[in-house]
Amino acid sequence: MAKTCAITGKTSVMGGRYSNRTRATQFNPCGAIRKYPNLQKKRVYVAELKKTVVINVTARGLRTIEKNGAFKTLKKAGLI
Repeated sequence: MAKTCAITGKTSVMGGRYSNRTRATQFNPCGAIRKYPNLQKKRVYVAELKKTVVINVTARGLRTIEKNGAFKTLKKAGLI
């Protein structure tokens, strides 16, 4: 399964990194690095359905579930 948030849809991004010496002298990249989202495997209880759903969700997605409620958020994401 891809490293993607079920709620927000966030995926990995490519980023660059530079050594301190490179910053001081010239533009010379050290190589690209892939940065992954903060994914957590969580069990979320949906009271309306009286069952638990297991999802891969980012920390931001968990905050969205806390704010809007599990049923509304998961329905909007198309998971239930």
